[in-house]
Amino acid sequence: MYLAQGDPSAALARLEPYRQQVEAKNWQDERLKVMVLQAVALQAYGKKDLALKLLGEALALAEPGGFIRLFVDEGLPMAQLLAEAAARGMMPDYVAKLLAAFPGVTDDAGQAPKPSSAAAQSGPLSLVEPLSGRESEILKLITQGLSNREIGARLFLALDTVKGHNRRIFDKLQVQSRTEAIARARELGLL
Repeated sequence: MYLAQGDPSAALARLEPYRQQVEAKNWQDERLKVMVLQAVALQAYGKKDLALKLLGEALALAEPGGFIRLFVDEGLPMAQLLAEAAARGMMPDYVAKLLAAFPGVTDDAGQAPKPSSAAAQSGPLSLVEPLSGRESEILKLITQGLSNREIGARLFLALDTVKGHNRRIFDKLQVQSRTEAIARARELGLL
C-alpha cells in the first residue's frame, strides 16, 4: 500500500523486518515475495543499483520454480526494472520470459519497456474509457485502504456490487490488483 501511495521509504521500513521474520521461519515463497516488493521499493526510492542486485537474488530463487505471476503482479515498475536487468544481461532467458508475460506493457512494435523512465518517455497517459463517478469514488476508497466490505458499508452498496465496480475499474485501468490500480490512477492523474 505504501508503494501505491508513493511512499517507498515507508514500504522499505515495513518490508525489512518482515523479510527477517520470514527468513527466520524459512518461508521461501514469502521471502521471494518480499524481495520482489523490496526491489520495486528500492527502485522507486532511487536506489536502482540496489534494486537490481536484490532483483538478481530474487530471480535466482524464482527461476527454478518458474515463478512468473509474482513479478507480473507488480506491473509497470517491475517491467521497467526487468528491462533494466535485461539491458545488463542478467539471466537473459528468464528475464525475457518474464517480460513477455507482462500484459499491455509493450510498445507498438511488441518491444519490452525501455530501462528507467519508459512511462515518462511514452507521452501522456489516458484511459480508453473514463471512470464513472461511482468508480472514481470507489477508487478513492480503495486508495484509503478500505476493504470491499467497508466500501459497501460506507456507500450502502452490496458486496457483489462493489466487486463488480472493482472489476470495471481494473479493466479500464488495465490492471489486475488494487496496488496496480492505485499506481496507474496516480500515473493518469486520477488521484
